[in-house]
Amino acid sequence: MNNSKAYFVGSGIASLSAACYLIKDGGLDGKNITIFEESEKFGGSLDAGGNPKEGYTMRGGRMFEEKFNCTYDLLSFIPSISNSQKSAKDELMEFHQEFFWNDKARLVANGEIVDVANLGFSERDRIDLVKLCATPEKLLEKKTITDVFHPHFFESNFWFIWCTTFAFEPWHSAIEFKRYCLRFTHLFSTIDTMSGIYRTQFNQFDAMVRPIVKWLKEHGVILEMATEVIDISLKITEKEKIAERLHLIQNGMEKTIELSAEDLVFVTNGTMTANSSVGSKQQAPELHTEKTGSAWKLWQKLAAKSPDFGNPIPFCNDIPKTKWESFTVTARDATFFDLLEAFSGSEAGKGGLITIKDSNWLLTVVLNHQPHYFEQPKDVWVWWGYGLFPDKEGNFVKKKMSACTGDEILTEVLSHFRFTEHLQHLLETSITIPAMMPYITSQFMPRTGKDRPQVIPAGSKNLAFIGQYAEVPDDVVFTVEYSVRTAQTAVFGLLNLDKEVSPFYKGQHDPAILFEALKMMHRK
Repeated sequence: MNNSKAYFVGSGIASLSAACYLIKDGGLDGKNITIFEESEKFGGSLDAGGNPKEGYTMRGGRMFEEKFNCTYDLLSFIPSISNSQKSAKDELMEFHQEFFWNDKARLVANGEIVDVANLGFSERDRIDLVKLCATPEKLLEKKTITDVFHPHFFESNFWFIWCTTFAFEPWHSAIEFKRYCLRFTHLFSTIDTMSGIYRTQFNQFDAMVRPIVKWLKEHGVILEMATEVIDISLKITEKEKIAERLHLIQNGMEKTIELSAEDLVFVTNGTMTANSSVGSKQQAPELHTEKTGSAWKLWQKLAAKSPDFGNPIPFCNDIPKTKWESFTVTARDATFFDLLEAFSGSEAGKGGLITIKDSNWLLTVVLNHQPHYFEQPKDVWVWWGYGLFPDKEGNFVKKKMSACTGDEILTEVLSHFRFTEHLQHLLETSITIPAMMPYITSQFMPRTGKDRPQVIPAGSKNLAFIGQYAEVPDDVVFTVEYSVRTAQTAVFGLLNLDKEVSPFYKGQHDPAILFEALKMMHRK
């Protein structure tokens, strides 16, 4: 395989990971690996940018936990951004030892901390949850979370904690909700404090993407930016599927790449951050509903060639149910940090998520350890938040979140925390940049078992699907772990390597973990 060439559609964490494994375990020469990215920025949904003068931005932040075995395997051989003598994994683990979460204000209502010692389950809620976890996925196809729970469940403290930790909404897939409950059974007993959650020292673009890209470039990997793959020609028979050529647009010119039988193609089908837009202090972000770019359009073309390539329609055709809005706040002084640390009882980096339970937008904020950007100056503070229901009217700012400027969103947040005495100062010293994401929870939409293609479709000799919209049994989307697992599965499988994908942890089979979870469900 040393003479094989590999081509990647998209430069998200799945592609970057797979490229690493092609070199490390597959023996490919880096110069034979090309990553095509239609935008001018690599990293996919693990993004972060900006500057202290105009404001920092990031559409989201990823959480990790002890059992992300694929992710830690990847990071174990990537030098960290802050110390080339230390792996990115070691950096993450050492950071967790000092800055582990101990959330003392997980939920807030009426400007006061809610006691979440009691998760608010009724006996029916408990029975419904256990029943869901025992129901085969085949029987849950196309069902929503509301289809399997009584309305009372959605008033429980558990629901408010769980849905805002993972970004679930009531109309999302019962299958995905079940997978999350099983996958994170071992975290159930610490759901109120979030002490089982790990975070990278810096945002994930700085902590993961930049070090990985640096490693890939040092090994000769080619990143072709502003290049859109618009189609893939395939030879499809009853027994096999072979990618024969790539069709792309580069610098406005159409181009074709002929593939040999030994060449490999990895496609990131779909993306949660397609068509995102940002606003500003004085402007709301626009909602882009046209499917521009290759991620969704290419998948639709491929799906038309074979049912084994999945079906993107359930994921990308209902924007009102797949969108929400986040915001990044850049502050010139520590006033907000001081206020929220005093309110929550936790210093920045140790407090975890704070969800405003009575917010119409269902706002959640987090104070990350500073600096959160690798080059962030010491006299600048950055924090982040999001709202799950951007089309509802605010409690204080009587507008939809989606129609609000950055300053209006900040006003709503400060009003919920009863920090209005400092409102004018914070508005004058903060830059709030909102981001609208039409497809951010599209991977959670109700589906059948065939809507996501297998990582290596039946009969495929040189084509694999990777990322959030490829199927990995049991594992959970909307995690870095899922993307890296698809990368390992694709590389080890297409190359027929005698190497196992990093083990998948199933804590739900451990009686001790189940016992602790059941105790938590009955805690009063």
